[in-house]
Formats: sequence, C-alpha cells, structure tokens
Amino acid sequence: MNVSLFITCLGDHFYPNAGRATVELLERFDCDVDFPASQTCCGQPAFNSGYHEDAKKAVKQTITAFQDSEYVVTPSGSCAAMLHEYSHLLSDDKEWEQKAEALAEKTFEVTEFLVNVLGVQDTGARFQGTATYHTSCHMTRLLGVKDAPMKLLENVKGLEMIDLPNKHDCCGFGGTFAVKMPQISTEMVQEKADCVRETNADILIGADAGCLMNIGGKLSREKSGVRVMHITEVLNHQ
Repeated sequence: MNVSLFITCLGDHFYPNAGRATVELLERFDCDVDFPASQTCCGQPAFNSGYHEDAKKAVKQTITAFQDSEYVVTPSGSCAAMLHEYSHLLSDDKEWEQKAEALAEKTFEVTEFLVNVLGVQDTGARFQGTATYHTSCHMTRLLGVKDAPMKLLENVKGLEMIDLPNKHDCCGFGGTFAVKMPQISTEMVQEKADCVRETNADILIGADAGCLMNIGGKLSREKSGVRVMHITEVLNHQ
C-alpha cells in the first residue's frame, strides 16, 4: 500500500518527531511512504480568517501535490478536516471541485487510517506511565474521528489511561482564534490545564499539534511537570 505523508506546518516546524513516528508506524504495517516535496500549508489559517480567495491558492497547491497519491495520511485531525472542506471552497469550479473530492476520499488522520483502513488496533507499543487524552475539536467534530485514538491507546502495554474531565471542551487554540481572541483563549486553556492537573497524569496525549502546543505551553509556564506527547510518539514507543 502506497501512502503519502502530509506533515502539516506545525508538524514540520515544531513536531518533527510526530512525523517521524507516523512514518515508522506506517512502515511497520507494510506501507510504502513517500513525501511529496511540493506540499505546503493546507490553507486553513487563511480560510478560518475569511480570506477564501487567498486560501484557494494553498488549496490548489495541496491538491496538485497529492494528485498521484494512493492514500494521504497526516498526524493532524485538524488539517485532515480542512482537506475535506476543499470541495465546498472550490464549488464554483467543477474541475477543481472534483479534484478536491478525490483528495478528500483518500485522506486520513493517522489513527483513523491505522484502525479503519489497515485494521490495526495494537501497534505493539510499550510505554510505562499514566496518561490522559485531549480530544481536539476539529478532529472529533468536523472529521468525526472519535474512537480510533482510544482503541490504539488502550492496547499500549504499561500505559494507564485516565479520563480527562470535560474532555470535549475546546482548549482555546482554534487556529487564528487564539490570536484574535487572546483573552478568551487564555481562560479556556487555563480551564483545560486545570483539568489535566486534576487527573494527576504524567502525560498529556493529543493528536493535533496546535492543541498540544497551546496546552503544553500553559502547563510548562505553570511548571506542572506534565509531559506533552503526540499520540504517534506513544504508539511508536518500544
């Protein structure tokens, strides 16, 4: 099975280990992974800010970069959800709309791909510790990926999972929301950090780099001692 890695902006600049872990996981389950070098931002920041015409430039570049891919897999539910929005954005151009629909059909967040496409629920990972899991908004509410991460984490040997209070609440990042509404965002991430500390978990796990960066930054500034990890790093741990 041939898979193209969509690394995303935050993955490329801040979470390269998540990208590396994604590749190693896919290769472990007999996927041939390539990396289209012409990929760039998915266009979500411009799209969310209302600059739809500017977003279309990035959207068309992404579609072109992955047009020959059999599958596209990304360690980001948020960016995967954005790729599924392309056809709506390009609905005024039937040719590009069809290309967008084709890309959406073959694009998956990594845990969704492991569980629902490859049929994997146990990656063979071992990790000693207690952890809690943050469910990101775009991944669960827009992309609809809810069960796959927990199915995989439940089979990590040595890992004790603790339910996160108010787990469905937004962390306050929301892409450009954190920039436009910093005061509200700060209060939201404070509530999320309080919930994380309430679990007494050693590790906070998430599947979206934006959420991890936001919550992790708050936990770090509070010197909480909680380690923040992308889910692929845990699933790939031996």
